[in-house]
Formats: sequence, C-alpha cells, structure tokens
Amino acid sequence: MRALAAAVPICIGIAMTGCVHTDAQADKLREDLVTMKAEHSIDKLVARGRGFASVGDQTRAEQYLAAAIEVGGDPAVILPELLRVCIAANRYRVAIAYAAPWLGRHPTDGRLRFVVAALRSTIGDFAGARADLEQLVSQSPDDPHVRFAFAKLLHDQLSDRAAADEQFRAYLKLDPGGPHVEEAQSALLQAVP
Repeated sequence: MRALAAAVPICIGIAMTGCVHTDAQADKLREDLVTMKAEHSIDKLVARGRGFASVGDQTRAEQYLAAAIEVGGDPAVILPELLRVCIAANRYRVAIAYAAPWLGRHPTDGRLRFVVAALRSTIGDFAGARADLEQLVSQSPDDPHVRFAFAKLLHDQLSDRAAADEQFRAYLKLDPGGPHVEEAQSALLQAVP
C-alpha cells in the first residue's frame, strides 16, 4: 500500500511531462516498483526491527516491528518482539495498546494476558490488572504463578486482604515448595495449621 502511494507521485510526474516511454523506461519503472515493495516486505521490516533492537535503538525497532504487523505480518510471531522493545524503552502503555487487539481476538492467550496484567499494574491500572488476573485464574486455576501474582496485586496494591488470603492459600496448596512460600505464609490472615 505504501509502495503504491510512493509510486503515485512518480506516475503523476510522468503523465504531466507528456513523455512517451520506451519499453526500457517502462521496465525500469516496474523494477523500481518491485524494489520499493521489497523494501517494505514483512521479512525486511522484521529484520530491520531486530537490527535496531540489537543496537539498543528501541524506538526504531518498535517502528519497524509495528510496520511489519501493519502490512500483514503474523502478530503471533512479531508481537512478542514488539512488546520486548516497548518494555525495554519503558513504553508500557504503548505495549498494552499493541497487545490489546490480539487479546481481543485471542482472549485465552494466557502468557500475553499475564504480561499485560503486569504492565497494567506497573502503570497503576490496578483495576485492569485485576480483571486480567481474574480471567487468568478462571482459565488456569491450577497455575501457581498466576495465583501468586493475583494475591500480590490484591494484597499490595488493592488492600483486599481477604481476597489476597484466598489466593495465597491457593498458591500454597498448588506449590507448597515454591519460591514464594515464606512470603505467602507471612501474608495470610491466619497461619496455616
């Protein structure tokens, strides 16, 4: 689409000059159009995005990766990289905005929803983080990481000690030897007997 838009001024310029084109000129114009399209191919956009990310230019990396999705690249492949560069640049709200359409179409993508919940919590959108984590708990009730993250949000940010207690207990039951056992036990309203 952008290649076509870029070619329009060329075509208008040619038409306005009244020049008659030879076959060689027409071939050259076709080659130029093919080159312009190739410059905007998904693979090239992704490669450029990765290149900029590798040298720490997160802004340019974001632009190229977002453009790759915009021109038809597979969000399942490109979106994780796009979110990584946004997070590296502390552009959490932008990362959420990129993730939202995918989550709208794939509401059961638990990994992405977990990332978005963490991002929402980071920017202070605790209600949004709670909604995401509630959905994750309903989708994956046996995931101790989700239970612990939800308990921490309820306990630390929302001061909902009773709901946090329930989630901490679920975490302890699911992962009694887990890495957060001491923290979960110390946050309980009443000690586990």
